[in-house]
Parts: sequence; structure tokens; C-alpha cells
Amino acid sequence: MNKKSNILFISEVAVFSALAYLLDLFCGILSLKIWPQGGSISIAMVPIFIMAYRWGIKGGLLTGFILGLLQFILSFTQIYQIIQGIIDYFIAFTVVGFAGVFARQIKLAFDKGNHRTWVTYTVFGAFIGSLLRYIAHVISGAIFFGNYAPKGQPVMIYSLLYNGTYMLPSFVISAIIVVLVIRALPKKMLIQEN
Repeated sequence: MNKKSNILFISEVAVFSALAYLLDLFCGILSLKIWPQGGSISIAMVPIFIMAYRWGIKGGLLTGFILGLLQFILSFTQIYQIIQGIIDYFIAFTVVGFAGVFARQIKLAFDKGNHRTWVTYTVFGAFIGSLLRYIAHVISGAIFFGNYAPKGQPVMIYSLLYNGTYMLPSFVISAIIVVLVIRALPKKMLIQEN
């Protein structure tokens, strides 16, 4: 990347990370603490997906990492142990950026006007990023929040169900929003050349 491209990349990562944090904060307030051990139906992954599709995996990973850092620093009420905080914030949001594995395919299909293909790759990328985040939360839930499982319910089942109740809707809503945003973007704004 040239210097101008580096400055654009860093600027966009900062703006989209801050946007993701604000979206998560807003959605967390709207969720009214339905999930007592943390979690909310949120569209915070949307800016991460957009950066992942615009800049590739590196844009998604860095944006997710900074979102996790902001949450870790500014949301200390949801951090019960340092390792749990690292898994639930740094790892969980960083891995959302792996949606960028399909950035090139999305751009090629978008450029060719192949609507079905770019939408499929966009949704599949969002699914992969969401699934990886979900796995991180499930692991953290099973290790650190197993004592909240109802008596007789296996800890892993509890964690799978608990985290699934907010992650599935978050994935669906985020994927729809990302598709709508990409559709509205001018072609040249979809993906930066690395």
C-alpha cells in the first residue's frame, strides 16, 4: 500500500471501529439487560463486515480488534476475569473480521452485476464471522459462566443456547444490513485495492 492508501486505511479502521462501538452501546441499551451474563442483539458487526469486504481480512481483523479493545476498556462491568474478557472481547470481535476471506469474490461478482453471487458471498462471510464470534462466546460461557446453567443441564448446552439467543438474531440482522449497504454503495467504494 502507498502512503495515501495507508492513511485512508487507518482512518477508516478508526471511524468504523468507533461506529461499531457506538452501535453496540446503543443496542446494548435497547436490549434492556435481557442477558444477565452479557450479550445483546447488536449490529456492531456491520462496520466490521464492511471493513472486511472493503479491505479484506486485515481490515476486518483490525476493526474487530479495536472494537474489542474499546469494549474491554470501556465496558468493565461485563468482565469478570481477565481471560474471560480477552476471549469475549478481543478474540470474539477480532475473528468477525475473517468475513473478509470473501472480499475479492464479492467485488468481482459486484463488478459483473451478478447480484445473487455477491449477496451469497456477503451472507456467507457474515455467517463465518458470526460463527467464529459465537464459538468464542460459547467457550467463554462454558468455562466462566457454567455455574449459571440450570441444575441438571450440561454446561456446554447452556452456553450454546444462551449465546445462540443473541448471536443468531445479530447475524441475521447484520447480514441484511450489510447487503443493503453494499447495494447502496457506488462500485468504486466497495473494496480498496491492496
